[in-house]
Formats: sequence, structure tokens, C-alpha cells
Amino acid sequence: MTRSPSAAADSHSLLRAIPKVDEAVSWLASELEDPGAAESAWAVVPPRLMKNVVREVLAEYRRRILAGDNPSLAELAREGLLPRLKERLAGRLQPNFRPVINATGVVVHTNLGRSLLPAAASANLAAVACRYSNLEYDLHTGRRGSRYSLVEDLLLELTGAEAALVVNNNAAAVLLVLQTLAHGREVIVSRGQLVEIGGSFRIPEVMARSGARLVEVGATNRTHRRDYEQAIGEETALLLKVHTSNYRISGFTSEVAAEELVDLARGYRLPVMEDLGSGSLLDFSRYGLTKEPTVQEVLAAGVDVVTFSGDKLLGGPQAGLILGRRELIEQIKKNPLNRALRIDKFTLAALESVLRLYFDEEQACREIPTLRMLTSPYQEQRRRAQRLRRRLRGLPAACCELELVRVNSRVGGGALPEMPLPSCALALKPQRMSLNRLEQALRAAPVPVIGRIEDDRLLLDMRTVADAEVAELASVVQEVLGT
Repeated sequence: MTRSPSAAADSHSLLRAIPKVDEAVSWLASELEDPGAAESAWAVVPPRLMKNVVREVLAEYRRRILAGDNPSLAELAREGLLPRLKERLAGRLQPNFRPVINATGVVVHTNLGRSLLPAAASANLAAVACRYSNLEYDLHTGRRGSRYSLVEDLLLELTGAEAALVVNNNAAAVLLVLQTLAHGREVIVSRGQLVEIGGSFRIPEVMARSGARLVEVGATNRTHRRDYEQAIGEETALLLKVHTSNYRISGFTSEVAAEELVDLARGYRLPVMEDLGSGSLLDFSRYGLTKEPTVQEVLAAGVDVVTFSGDKLLGGPQAGLILGRRELIEQIKKNPLNRALRIDKFTLAALESVLRLYFDEEQACREIPTLRMLTSPYQEQRRRAQRLRRRLRGLPAACCELELVRVNSRVGGGALPEMPLPSCALALKPQRMSLNRLEQALRAAPVPVIGRIEDDRLLLDMRTVADAEVAELASVVQEVLGT
């Protein structure tokens, strides 16, 4: 569409009114040098970043004018531009990776960082982050050591395994084991255990990358010992059992227990591998949760190699743990691929701290956040919700209705998918904005709050909100609803 001569003239005037980059930079620098801004997040701003921000904002105004979306002259003046420049600069100075308040009720929330680390792990991380460490140095011999030895003894003592290795996640653990023990050969697995994990990664695809050939046996809902036995041949490298931690098949079902699979494999001198997925060193059934096989139980059943995650039910950092028979683990350690998948000093520091807490189960449940959230009773969540509501009592009812409601939290991370955790949430029903707008505003806060919308209310599930976060959460809610 052709613009009228007057509109074109207006656009030309507006383009001329856009300040030069250096001029706008001087405005912004002068504003930030104000004594009142000395304690702000931008007290010291790199000149290069300041200039880039100015260029971005001025370029946006130029594009608007050329597209016919004309701003006012006041917007292009110093007082009109400064708020926009400061807002953009504040956004650029804010870290992309930052803490949030998880009020979703999902304990092992993959999108929000999975397991939280205990205070002991945070302290150990800080200690090794800022100083040199004995990562691969044997303090006893004065020679080069192995980073894996820093946690291997702990894992053996806690689980009864003969040897252990830790890589960067459980998918890597499965890949490394299969690539070492079954490359170019067959791996027999039940069809009903071919799970898909987060990010659309599927066990068969991971296996294919290892070079192993997958042999599916049984039906989706029922697999028997004879199915495995009939599939065993000269090319069989191992029998694989995959724990379906992220879904359940109920009804007319059957699967082969680990002990029975081990008994079958021994007759053919084949190893048995089990991918536990989430993995656990505690029997959660003692705390009212669904019974899950522990790592100790699976190893005691005779399984030769066990793999599981470090940042799910274990409550540690992201890692893939490989435990089992010494001769097999030693082969896996020598695989050149192991170097590409190895963990760094930060993972080791955090993992060691978490493992040490497991020597006292009560201490582990008290100090490891994931275990504490999973095993804490309903009344604890209710007391926290009451504290939050008291802090929000100044909000007028005309602004937002507040109600304590009983809800079900989730374990998350693909673990215990059918296990609801009774919890208490503060339900928000805003009167002056939509639920979606409230959810977006909380998510956009300086300290983002992530809740969930359910039954026409926004729920703040207190199972995943720490005691120390209640005051901060209340402050964010007040700020959002107050504006």
C-alpha cells in the first residue's frame, strides 16, 4: 500500500529524530552514573554491551517507522527513550540460567533441573570450584590417579557391587555398556520394556548407536522365560532388562524376574544387564510409596551390570552410574568412548557428598531435598501453605480469592508414574486478570514462580516449595497481583 505524501513526510521527520548511537549511549551512561543507581544490578556495565543495547533499540524504532508504525516524537526524545533502554539493558544483564521457585508439585522436574542438591554438596562444589583439587592425583602415592576412585569405594560399600563407574547421564551409561559388551552382536530384551525417555529418546535408538543388534522377544504385555531362551543363539552377547519406571502396563501382564533371568543366563554363560532408569538406594515402600527395586536388591539377584540415573530418585547431580561385576566394569572403563562420556569435577564433588549421606538413612531423608520432599507428610505441606496464606492476607478479596486445597503432587522424572503424593496447595483465583495472564506474570517475575493451572485456579503446590522460599514466594505473588 502506498503511503500518502504527508505520512511519508512524517516518517522522514521521525527518522531524523532518532538520536545517534553515541548520543543515546551518553544519555544512558549519564543515567546509570547517578548516585542512586550505584547499588543497582547495572552499577558497572561494559561499554560494549551498553552500545549494543542502544543499537538494538534504535534499530527497532527505525524498522517501526519504515513499516508505518510511527511512534511519537516524545518516545524518541531522551526522557522517552531512557526507560526503554534501561529495561532492555536490565534484561541483558540478567543471567539466562537462574533459579526459579517450583510450585508445580513435581519433585523431580526435568524442565526445572530435576533433583536439588543438599547443602553439603553445595559446600563441596564451592570448595573445589575455586581451588585446585586432587581430581586425578593420588595423594598417597604422589602419582596420577583416577577420578572414578573418588566415588567408587562409596558406591561399592553402599550397594555391594564389585566395581563401579560414573558417566555423564544414564543414556550414556546404557550406550557405553552395550557398546563395550555387545557391539556387533545381539542383545535380547522384552518388547514391553522398550521405553521412550525424555526428549523423545528411545531405548532401541540408543542401542542402535552402540552397534548392538536388538532382538525383541515376547508380547507388549507378557514376556516369559521361554521367549528369552528361544532367542538365544551364537550371536547373543547379553540379556537386557529395562525397568519401565516412566509407565505401567496393568491387567493381563507378565514379565521375567531378575533372579529368573540370571538363572537362565548362567546356563548359557551370558551376562545380564538391567537399566533401572531412576534407580534408588532406599526402599520407598517404607515411607508409603510404591515398591521399587533398589540397586542393592538388583545386584543381590545376580544381575551383572546395573545402570541408573544420579539426578532422579538418588537425589544427586546429573550422572549415569554403572555398577556390577569387576571384570565387566573394567572392560567398560577401558572403552575409549568412556573419555567422551566422563564426568567433571563438579559432578564428582556433588555425587560424593550425596552418597556419604546415605550411610545414615534418616539423615539422607532429612538432608537430601528430593528424599525429603518425597517422604514428607501431608501436614508439613499444609503448614507451609498456611504460612504462605498468612503472608498474603493483605490482598483484598476483590483482587484474588485464596484457598487451601488438597491436591496430588507427582514424583516426576519418569519415576513412580502412578504414585500420587497427597499435598496441600494455595489456590489462586484472580478477579482482575485471567489465569493465563497470572501464570505468565509469575513466570516473568524477577524470581520466576512456576505453578500449575487446574480446575480454573492457579495452584501453588507446597510440596516442592522450600521453607526458605515461602517469604520470597509471597513477595512475588503480592507484587504481581498488586500491579
